[in-house]
Amino acid sequence: MIVRHESDWRKVVSWLTQATPEAKPIFYQKQMTHHLLPEIDREWLGQVTNCFLIRHPREVITSYIAKNNDPALEDVGFVQQAEIFDLVRTRSGATPAVLDAKDIQQNPRLMLGLLCDSLGVEFTDAMLSWPPGLRATDGVWARHWYKEVETSTSFRAYQPKREPVPERLGPIYEKCLEFYERLYDHRLQ
Repeated sequence: MIVRHESDWRKVVSWLTQATPEAKPIFYQKQMTHHLLPEIDREWLGQVTNCFLIRHPREVITSYIAKNNDPALEDVGFVQQAEIFDLVRTRSGATPAVLDAKDIQQNPRLMLGLLCDSLGVEFTDAMLSWPPGLRATDGVWARHWYKEVETSTSFRAYQPKREPVPERLGPIYEKCLEFYERLYDHRLQ
């Protein structure tokens, strides 16, 4: 997969922090925290506006093990997300927007409105629906991870995952829960 994209993180960061493509007013970028490896300098994150999407570790871990049955703590990204949150908060002197996935599914209009307000972006009803299917902007991993997005046209009502975290992953779950709860305390509501 990597053969399709630039693999030098410095070049990628340069591209991510330049003028927005096609002079668009917003250049949305989804960063996967576990992809920001330790050797990648994170200081560039201070050059962009950050918001953090969180999800309860029970739901993340039970979904993740469908693709990787033996994850390490670093694989699920909670440690890195908290580190990045702290970095952004320290550098900016302000608390970045934090949204919980459950809150969005329970009330998408309210939560997207709060996010837009925090970012200085105008909310429109067009943000609440989309055409089905994958988009070129979904990236190379879309067909592996985004089946629900591909088949949806709007936010689906929240359905709690009932699967328990396997006992062998209990220590990872507990550590993730600590980081999740730290960010959860700062979520928009």
